[in-house]
Amino acid sequence: MKFLDQAKIYIKAGNGGSGSSSFRREKYVEFGGPDGGDGGNGGSIIVESERNLNTLIDYRYRQHFKAENGKPGSKKNKTGSSGKDLILKVPVGTQIYEEDNNALIYDLTKNKERFVVATGGEAGLGNTRFKSSTNRAPRKKTEGKKGEEFWIWLQLKVIADVGIIGLPNSGKSSFLSKCTRAKPKIANYPFTTINPNLGVLNINYKEIILADIPGLIEGSHKGVGLGDKFLRHIERCKTLIHLIDISEEDILGNYLKIRNELSKYDKNILKKKEIIIFNKFDLVEMDLINKKLKIFKNKTKKNFEIISLISNHNFEKVKKIIYKKCI
Repeated sequence: MKFLDQAKIYIKAGNGGSGSSSFRREKYVEFGGPDGGDGGNGGSIIVESERNLNTLIDYRYRQHFKAENGKPGSKKNKTGSSGKDLILKVPVGTQIYEEDNNALIYDLTKNKERFVVATGGEAGLGNTRFKSSTNRAPRKKTEGKKGEEFWIWLQLKVIADVGIIGLPNSGKSSFLSKCTRAKPKIANYPFTTINPNLGVLNINYKEIILADIPGLIEGSHKGVGLGDKFLRHIERCKTLIHLIDISEEDILGNYLKIRNELSKYDKNILKKKEIIIFNKFDLVEMDLINKKLKIFKNKTKKNFEIISLISNHNFEKVKKIIYKKCI
């Protein structure tokens, strides 16, 4: 299924049904009087979050959504039926924005959470409602009100416990596939991953959701590479795994590049818990590895782990560290 994390749609709530202007006409009833019923309320547009969904692809090819109108009232004080509400299913983590794509209307962060985004029109009143001691035969009735209608943006921010970040070819997709049952595309060229991939790490009876965040390179916040399209998905993650290819010449520079991009997008991201992992240690001689890590440690003063996804070296230890960060 194609991943889509943004969609613009037009929504139209149902109009209210008109009231009826009617008079009772029956044999042996000398003064029938008014008997026009009220109309029905228009249906509303409701957005509901669903954890089994992970994309907004349903809103790519269909962009107009209308709820049912209320039915008009009729004689014998019969009220028209209300229009059915239209429920739009979206993934958990979807945000609803106004047409300008800047003003946030609502944020759906829980499963089965509902929000009425467009309210149906109120029903019109029948002439029975206007009967009084001074007006025994009113002909007045009211029309139903129109339902709300406007354009909105749906934006999906992936909700995950842990986000895996790093430069292309650092092993993010391989790491995800090792930790979970996810099967992302893995290949030896930049931007193999062009959409976030999710997986669940089961450890010590706890489920930890991991997300492989693609496209981070120097200049991402300006639109370089895959651009800042997926940076917003990092905002939801509680912990970040920063995966670095230790076979690269400048591992410190590569680490700082990603940190700099995150800072320029949102400085609050730098406050998240971080696990630094060096991958592909089996491709470099140990003397060179030690030299690189010594420079990294002196400059950053941060702890890190060394793994090999091919030989599984230190992999179980890293999974335990992820667990401790997430409990």
